Amino acid sequence: MKNTLRQVFHSPKFVGGFSIFMVILVILFIYPLINPGDPLEMIGVGTFAEPGIYVSMYDATKTDYETLRLPDAGDKRVAAALKEEDRVAMVEWFTVMEIDISELDITDTDALLDLWSEHYDESIKPKGMTMAKRNYYKRLNRSLADLRAGDTIIIAEENEEGVLEQTDKITATDYVRVGAVANVKLLPLGTDNFGRDVLKQLVSATGTSIIIGLIAGTVATLIGLTLGLLSGYLGGFVDDFIMFVTNVFTVIPGFVLLILISYSIGQDQRGASVVAVVIGLTSWTWTCRSVRSQVISLRNRDHVNLSKLSGHSLFRIVMTDILPYIASYVVMAFILQVSSGILSEAQLSLLGLGPKTTETATLGLMMNWAMLYSAHTNGSWWAYFPVILTITLISFSLNLMNTGLDQVFNPTLRD
Repeated sequence: MKNTLRQVFHSPKFVGGFSIFMVILVILFIYPLINPGDPLEMIGVGTFAEPGIYVSMYDATKTDYETLRLPDAGDKRVAAALKEEDRVAMVEWFTVMEIDISELDITDTDALLDLWSEHYDESIKPKGMTMAKRNYYKRLNRSLADLRAGDTIIIAEENEEGVLEQTDKITATDYVRVGAVANVKLLPLGTDNFGRDVLKQLVSATGTSIIIGLIAGTVATLIGLTLGLLSGYLGGFVDDFIMFVTNVFTVIPGFVLLILISYSIGQDQRGASVVAVVIGLTSWTWTCRSVRSQVISLRNRDHVNLSKLSGHSLFRIVMTDILPYIASYVVMAFILQVSSGILSEAQLSLLGLGPKTTETATLGLMMNWAMLYSAHTNGSWWAYFPVILTITLISFSLNLMNTGLDQVFNPTLRD
């Protein structure tokens, strides 16, 4: 046993896949301790908040500040506030007013603002321009003027009559330390369409999907192993019957059968464990056929015949004289079944046939939510790309482990 483990952990491919998978498992255990709470909790009112650090504006205004005079701070502030559509609109106004902009670079904020300050006048009514468009330019000009002014007045109701009075003033040189603000939220992957923390949801969904894969892999491997052992060892009518059932399941596309069974169960009864068992019940056929072929090559070996002559029971012969010789193959089949189970759940959930959407998140459900709310078309990459990357890493690590084991136990692949 020690020699076998030594050989396994000397395989670079197995070690690589095992390391990736273990890193994923460590993150699954540690992150909930760092960021506890319900992963399906809706912390945002809006949808698809971008990744970043979010600071409470209310608390920031009530935090002690320092005066810093940073170079180019004003230019950066104006450049960030001036959106691309605003720049295009300013160029349109110059064109209507027949102002020469042949040498103007729209990305040069200073040059654009200098030209705007020089030529824009609210009283001018360009021919053919609608009232709404003129009002847009007025609002744009006033917002630019406010940015240049650099001061923001804070007002509040200071008496019972509801009269608004100035309580504070924020200047362009006032800065607060993020650590001093009472409420700061780090969202490395932003929020999804429901305003939920994507990273917290991703960690929880990864754990659930791995559990689904383990359950599905266990069910499929146990069924395939049991039927394969009986079919290969007993032969005759038992072999014919088991292979008939196996061929029937093989002829019917497994994923189509999985869809039909999942649809017949209904959304309310489809928990994560139920989906996992259904996946396992529809994916055992190739394991059964492979185990059968292995057992057929072993059942007439000398040590098996000696056990028969000794009067050992069927159970003992199978467990002690046959199963140990195919144990490595069973482990490899189990790893592939786990990977297949995770991918099958993702496919089912994309079709809306996965586990309940209100109980827990899975990687497939996260993809389904992102697709339903068009995250892929509105540029919200954080809602789906990390999910795709996680599924890829899990499948890659498991298949790499399987390849490494195959190189260790398959004589034809050894160096």
